[in-house]
Amino acid sequence: MSGEPGRWRTFGERAIYESPWVWLGQVDAELPDGERYWHHVVRLPRAALMILVDEQDRVLLVWRHRFVQDRWGWEVPGGLVDEDEEPADAAVRELEEETGCRAGSVEPLIAFQPRAGTVDSELLVFLGRDPQRIGEPTEVNEVARLEWVPLASVPELIAAGDIWDAGSLVALLRMLMKDG
Repeated sequence: MSGEPGRWRTFGERAIYESPWVWLGQVDAELPDGERYWHHVVRLPRAALMILVDEQDRVLLVWRHRFVQDRWGWEVPGGLVDEDEEPADAAVRELEEETGCRAGSVEPLIAFQPRAGTVDSELLVFLGRDPQRIGEPTEVNEVARLEWVPLASVPELIAAGDIWDAGSLVALLRMLMKDG
């Protein structure tokens, strides 16, 4: 398969910085035209998100502040997949930690890479149904408030800029396609 037109070849990599949450480095890459150079790459751990939908066709969203952009917005609950953890289990765990809710049923919805040219950061989205309240959220640093939002209102929230992060956008737009 290495002879495919348009395929880039790689010859090694070097780390510039690494931690459990991010790897920043350079990859020795050769472009299809033969040019070779050190291409910057960021690798992040996999993350899992959970869209929880109730019997009234509402989705549970979390309102939170993102300090990097200094911006508030509605998001789908989720977080990093721990080592040796299945992504669906991570989505269930993050939902419970952030919202105090559990999904009665869980199914895969979509997986994607939000910045494929320079960042390896797979996000896996799951759809949960039959919500159950199991207690109070245990993650108090990430969520300012929770709200059950009608799925029909999601396009308005996106248009208003109230849902703006890539993970939530892709997850919710995919959910709207599923139901549409």
